[in-house]
This record gives sequence, C-alpha cells and structure tokens, in this order.
Amino acid sequence: MFYAIAYFIILIIEIIKATFDVAFRTINGKVEPVIVEIETELKRPISQVILANSITLTPGTLSIDVDEENCIIKVATIVPRATEDVIPFEPYIKGWLE
Repeated sequence: MFYAIAYFIILIIEIIKATFDVAFRTINGKVEPVIVEIETELKRPISQVILANSITLTPGTLSIDVDEENCIIKVATIVPRATEDVIPFEPYIKGWLE
C-alpha cells in the first residue's frame, strides 16, 4: 500500500514540475523533440501500461509504443532527458504491482 500512495504523490509532483517546464520551454522556444527507447524493469503487462500512461500524463512526454516482450517503451519528449527524469515513478510501480 505504501508504494501505491508514494506512486500517486510522485506522479502529481512530476506532473506539476513538468507543467512549469513545458510552459517555460514554450515561451523560450527551447524545444528539441526526440524519441527515445526506455528499457524498463517491469515485467507484467499491467505494470508496463501503467508506466506508459504515467509518462503520457506528464506534460512534455508521450508514450508511443510498449514492447512487452523486450520491456521497452518508446517515448517522445520535447527535449532530450535522462531515463531517470522520464520515469521517476518506475520503482514505485515495481514495488506496488510486481
């Protein structure tokens, strides 16, 4: 139960942070769209889908494809980012559902 609560808190914080980031980047014009493949530790399809939906809910990112067999999610971002910045909630989903 701890992981579920922590996941929702982290998700809300990340959505708020990303909203401000996207707003500032839109005003400044510093947008460099890129598509990245992110390997995930999550094995269950429901966990991967929740992670992909969480990425899409965060402004500035969009999940394009989920490869369940290879545990890879393709993500479009408005700027190049580190994997940890795109999926900070993965450990919480893993603890909650895996």
